[in-house]
Amino acid sequence: MTEKTSAPAPVHWKLVIDCHDPHAQADFWAAAIGYEVEDNSALIERLLQLGALPVAATVDFHGRPAFRDLIAVRHPEDPVEEESGTGLGRRLLFQRVAEPKSGKNRLHLDLHPAQGQRADEVERLRGLGASVLREVKEQGGEWVVMQDPEGNEFCVH
Repeated sequence: MTEKTSAPAPVHWKLVIDCHDPHAQADFWAAAIGYEVEDNSALIERLLQLGALPVAATVDFHGRPAFRDLIAVRHPEDPVEEESGTGLGRRLLFQRVAEPKSGKNRLHLDLHPAQGQRADEVERLRGLGASVLREVKEQGGEWVVMQDPEGNEFCVH
């Protein structure tokens, strides 16, 4: 008797980014990559009414309640859990941490604008608050290493 081997179920994941100001980071990255900031206000209001969340754990963000220490951005075409406003697909979650960034990222995002649009994209990202660290030209390609407003590195290819 042979045993049927099935492929593992897809893993639901999100990339979590430590930061000082999660809401500013969410605004930057939503604009940078065309994502939407998640609206968890219905969940937060429900938790506040139940007494399960202290008011001190919330902030006003763009006129609606948000968690003080974390917020996510999601791909606009991915599904959303209606009760919580949580994306069910491609997401970046920004969480507040006390310590500052202390070294080079071990993980980073690569952004790939349309062919011939790298310089325009770099300028657009600078306008959002990013800065250029260096331009790289190697045998394998060219890209620009940038930093988001909190100093996290990313590349524009």
